[in-house]
Amino acid sequence: MCGRYAIPDPADIPIRFKGTRIGYDLKPRYNAAPSEDLPVIVNDSEMHVELMRWGLVPFWAKDTNIGYKMINARAETLKDKPSFKKALSTQRCIVPAGGFFEWKKVDTEKVPYYIFMKNKQVFGFAGLYDVWHDKEGKELKTYTIITTTPNAVVAPIHDRMPAILEKQDEETWLNPDETEPERLLKLLHPYPASELDAYPVSRLVNSPANDTKGVIEPVTSSG
Repeated sequence: MCGRYAIPDPADIPIRFKGTRIGYDLKPRYNAAPSEDLPVIVNDSEMHVELMRWGLVPFWAKDTNIGYKMINARAETLKDKPSFKKALSTQRCIVPAGGFFEWKKVDTEKVPYYIFMKNKQVFGFAGLYDVWHDKEGKELKTYTIITTTPNAVVAPIHDRMPAILEKQDEETWLNPDETEPERLLKLLHPYPASELDAYPVSRLVNSPANDTKGVIEPVTSSG
């Protein structure tokens, strides 16, 4: 699963995702966590950033509590599960990130690792979103991050990884005219391991309250 990620340089989002309009003053995030409002890229007439809550709440849900259980969606079951089937066809988004965290089980402990692009660039997770309305009609936009099987960098750490979109596939993923599930699912594969790197970080990441640069810094063998 993907339960935490970082956006150290949000100003790079419109540079990396050309043509994306940002109408928000985004600040660096070093420990983005579920239930928080975070930037996602959508395309409804133009590519732009919206703030949505992490943890998908389907439009048909009775309340928002289901969102805590739906921070991730397995690529292998998207076209079959009612919670994701409609969103796969018509409500896709890209979740910009500079890196993500996974925990490796070492004996009885779990050691956090930070995984990022070797070129240090912002990249995009494949995501789905939905719009839920309360009894008064107020809307809540939420999203989930799609996961897939791990590549050679992530496999020693965890058995799942976020579905990172390859650059040439991002336009297709956000294209509102593309609704064929089989073509879309082909984009959700493990990202090339040769382009990723990883190192262990401190347990600061275990608490969402810690949202400082120290969270993504490597730990020494003595730390």
